Amino acid sequence: MTIRFIAASKLPTPWATFTMHGFEDEATGKDHIALTLGDITDGEPVLGRVHSECLTGDALFSMRCDCGYQLQEALKRIANEGRGVLLYLRQEGRGIGLLNKIRAYHLQDEGADTVEANERLGFGADLRRYDLCVPMLEHLGVASLRLMTNNPRKVEALTRDGVTVAERLPITTGLNPHNEQYLATKAGKLGHMMALGDFTQASDIDIERKP
Repeated sequence: MTIRFIAASKLPTPWATFTMHGFEDEATGKDHIALTLGDITDGEPVLGRVHSECLTGDALFSMRCDCGYQLQEALKRIANEGRGVLLYLRQEGRGIGLLNKIRAYHLQDEGADTVEANERLGFGADLRRYDLCVPMLEHLGVASLRLMTNNPRKVEALTRDGVTVAERLPITTGLNPHNEQYLATKAGKLGHMMALGDFTQASDIDIERKP
C-alpha cells in the first residue's frame, strides 16, 4: 500500500485550531485526512479517533446514526486535552459508498436494520479497512493511541494491522429517537461495547427558521 502525504494546513474549528494533513491512497485514488493538535511525537500514547466518513451524519446533521455526534465529541475531547489526533477516512457507509448507503437507508425505512440492509444489497456488515492508518500515523510520528471507540473489531483490526492501541475509551453521545434501533443493532449484532443507558442525549441544533 502506498499512502502519500500531500500537504498540511491550519484548520480553525469551534474547539481549537488543528493542523490538517492530507494524504492520498495511490491504489484507490481516495483522499484521507488527519487532524492533529499539540505535540504527538513524544512517544506517549495519544488521544485519538479513527473516524470513517459519514456525509449524512458529519455534514448533513442526520439523526439516523451517531457519527456526527461522535466526530464532534472526539474533537472536543482532543481540544480539551490540548493534544491528539483524528484520522478521517473516506470509506462512506462502512465501506459500501454513498449511493449504496442511500439504498440501504431505503431498506431501513421499510423495516430492515443496518446489518440486514447491507446484506440484502450483497455487502458484508462492515467493509472498512484500517491498514492505511499505519503509514498515516507513522508520518505523523504517533507511536500509540488512546482510542475513542465503542467497536472492539476496530481495535482488533488496527492492532492486527500494526497500530498500538494502549487504551480504549468509550464515546457514547448523540442518542435520539431516530437512532435507537441503529445503536441497539451496533451493540447486539456488531458487538459494540455500549448500552443505550450509557449515552448522553443528542443536543438540539439551533436552526434559524425564515418566515
